[in-house]
Amino acid sequence: MKRLLKIYMEKPELAALLLLVVLILLFQSRSGGIFLTAGNLRGVFGILPEMALVAIGVTVLMICGEFDLSVGAVFALMPMTIAVLMIHDVSFPVALAAGLLVCVAIGFLNGFLTIQFTIPSFITTLGMMFVARSLTVVVSGGFPPLLSPDLPTWLFTSFVGPGGLFRMSFIWFVVVAILVSLLLSRTNFGNWVRATGGFLPAANAMGIPTARVKIACFILCSVLSGFAGLIQVLRLGSPLPSIGEGMELQAVAAAVIGGTALTGGIGAVLGGIIGVALIRVIDNGLILSQVDANWFKFAIGSLTIFAVIANSWLRKRAKAIKVEV
Repeated sequence: MKRLLKIYMEKPELAALLLLVVLILLFQSRSGGIFLTAGNLRGVFGILPEMALVAIGVTVLMICGEFDLSVGAVFALMPMTIAVLMIHDVSFPVALAAGLLVCVAIGFLNGFLTIQFTIPSFITTLGMMFVARSLTVVVSGGFPPLLSPDLPTWLFTSFVGPGGLFRMSFIWFVVVAILVSLLLSRTNFGNWVRATGGFLPAANAMGIPTARVKIACFILCSVLSGFAGLIQVLRLGSPLPSIGEGMELQAVAAAVIGGTALTGGIGAVLGGIIGVALIRVIDNGLILSQVDANWFKFAIGSLTIFAVIANSWLRKRAKAIKVEV
């Protein structure tokens, strides 16, 4: 028991991984063997990167001890900015740079306002969510613009791999996931992020630039959300102002399900990705199992509550064992 608790404390995402394997086997059985077919997996992998990229940013920010509820709105604003600029004969590289700068500005404002005025990030980003969503509608003029034919859609949505199992977006997602994981596990910045989220006064006492660390995490979260929105728009073929609604809550749920602590300091990029995979597996598996799709949100909500309770209980048990020893 002590050994298992020690493993859990070191790798809290393993519990979610075990649940993911169980659900895959369950839905494979319930769907009559359809779930793991190439055609179905192509559909799952095709949309997984869009939420996973958002969840990576949210996970890093939560490890740093903050939240961002504006990611869903940024998810829509960034591609809308690019689409409108390209209508006015701006080249894709310039429009992409402008869209990313918008994301950087929003992330910076979220972090700066939160830190400068000591406002809970929940409130700051809630307000920014409404601001960014409104700007998306204003920029679009009330109607979704037509995508420019000069957009390099193939670079993000074309199918690659054996049997065309993956989209290019999946490759982008894997590259980003590896880079951010290395950033958290192999650099001083990653240590600063965990220290800032784990115990802020101690991090300040150690000379860690906690304000800059938090702002950097807010910017990373915003940029990844905007990039994910661009991928979805290129897949759907239309920059709708309403895309990304509710995604911020699903991203937080994915991070929590994957073992990220709500109090900060604990978590891993892999955990957030596993959480997203669980959400996508449940969504797809319920449909294939011919279960009413209205149970999807019920399942995600229940799983999130269970994950928080289980994580809290296991951490308390681990601390109690250490005291006894």
